[in-house]
Amino acid sequence: MMIDLGVSAMRATLSPYREGVDLEYLRTHPQNIDRLLTHQRIRTTPVPGGSVCTAERLTLDDGTDVFAKSLAGASDGFFAAEVAGLRWLASAGAVPVPEVIAVTDELLLLEWVSPGVPTPAAAEELGRGLAALHRAGADGFGGPAPGYLGSLPLDNTPAAAWPEFYAERRVRPYLRAARDRGALSAPDAAAIERVLDRLDVPAEPPSRLHGDLWNGNVHWAADGRAWLVDPAAHGGHRETDLAMLALFGAPQLDRILAAYDEAHPLATGWRARVGVHQLHPLLVHAVLFGGGYGARAGAAARACP
Repeated sequence: MMIDLGVSAMRATLSPYREGVDLEYLRTHPQNIDRLLTHQRIRTTPVPGGSVCTAERLTLDDGTDVFAKSLAGASDGFFAAEVAGLRWLASAGAVPVPEVIAVTDELLLLEWVSPGVPTPAAAEELGRGLAALHRAGADGFGGPAPGYLGSLPLDNTPAAAWPEFYAERRVRPYLRAARDRGALSAPDAAAIERVLDRLDVPAEPPSRLHGDLWNGNVHWAADGRAWLVDPAAHGGHRETDLAMLALFGAPQLDRILAAYDEAHPLATGWRARVGVHQLHPLLVHAVLFGGGYGARAGAAARACP
């Protein structure tokens, strides 16, 4: 009797009921996804990686795979911000980005992209694609709505110029938070403040940035391309994305940068400014993880020109 009741409830939930759950159903009935998972109507396989969300591969009745990331009790707009960023990046037609299948307050479903390995050809294509993405531009420095970097909120309130945006929206909020949690010494904080007081980066129009372009957010795929995932998209300075790629190391980085520079030449001295753009992610890591990230931020600041 309990099984019959469960099936009846499931049929009522899936209205109109379908014998097979497919992409069309997920796109048009996102409100039912949680119940589909609870009633094990969709096969799930854990996917490694990710320190904030739970990642899984969902296999539908017709054999189609979908990537799912979920976060119970997610902050308002958490997944909506990611969806907006993915669609904004995709609209440039420059670098492949997974299609958004469905989204709820606590769950995001994306096109499944089978993993592959980084190759020289894929790296060079990524470099050219990033150049085209950045050239697509943005309306200003910032964005139309708040975002997230990992679990931390991002203030995307537009600023008239990049130095103001970077100092006030990206660095100082996390400098204060890192100092408050004891992850940043007073001398290191002072060194960072000195950099912010003299930000000397060549003025350029706002670029369309991924915004969190560390190696883990570059998905090397079986189709021979590099796809972008998990953006913190906004309008900013293009050197920021490239500096983030270098922060934790990326496969084929030299090829990516060479192809980028050939397609969209970088301003003189960009390598010396990498540390300027790395201050923000280092401070975010200091807030989230402590450890030596605060000291790394201080060292990066002292090495800035």
